[in-house]
Amino acid sequence: MSETGGVREVKSAARTVELLELLAARGDRPARLQELADELEVPRSSMYALLQTLISRGWVRTDVTGSLYGIGIHALLTGTSYLDSDPRVRLVRPYLDEASQALGETIHLARLDGRDVAYLATRESHEYLRTISRVGRRLPAHVGALGKALLAERPDSDLPEGPYRALTPNTRTSREALAADLAEVRARGWSIDREEGVLGIVGFGFALRYDTPAQDAISCSVPVARLSAAHEERIVAVMRETRAKIEARAPGGRGGSVHWRS
Repeated sequence: MSETGGVREVKSAARTVELLELLAARGDRPARLQELADELEVPRSSMYALLQTLISRGWVRTDVTGSLYGIGIHALLTGTSYLDSDPRVRLVRPYLDEASQALGETIHLARLDGRDVAYLATRESHEYLRTISRVGRRLPAHVGALGKALLAERPDSDLPEGPYRALTPNTRTSREALAADLAEVRARGWSIDREEGVLGIVGFGFALRYDTPAQDAISCSVPVARLSAAHEERIVAVMRETRAKIEARAPGGRGGSVHWRS
């Protein structure tokens, strides 16, 4: 049994969290009982009992036949509470609006979570609307401007061994290539994602240094078809100014009176 901070892990709690994370990761692909039992390597009877408990409390939902399972509405309610209670998200939101209005482009706020970044807020461009909000979704840190801005705040020794998963033909999939890119990010002061995460989209990422190392970053995403040299220069200028404003407003350099561990 694993331990965290000297405290023994509660197996039933760990299994519950693993199940919820598995269902959340599947998105719109519901799972069958046997799939979940196999994936988490638990007896079918134990998995069924856990699912029924979570269904009764709104954390898992099932279809009319009772054979398919997906994440429940209480996961959304808890996630919304996280965003509403986080002082840094509250701090940054008005500046996302300001940058989006100034540039006419999509602006994001995300937080590093292990080897991924999780989107916390988005202001969509009126010129390029997505049909699905990014908020609450995750992206591997090595493929996007947000993640690379945050990885550059850390030593290269923290990078996992490759190869990394490719989302487009432009994704850097080797540790060496990513490290070289991060060196350029440190020298430049911001990251650039040229169609590495999504074809047709270029991103510019800026770490928010109210934590050390930075946990949060903001970015501007632009369709390649609208990106000229002059527009790129303006994006960088506006986003650098936005970062400076946010960091100047963060109380005590930490973004809030409660200093959460994660």
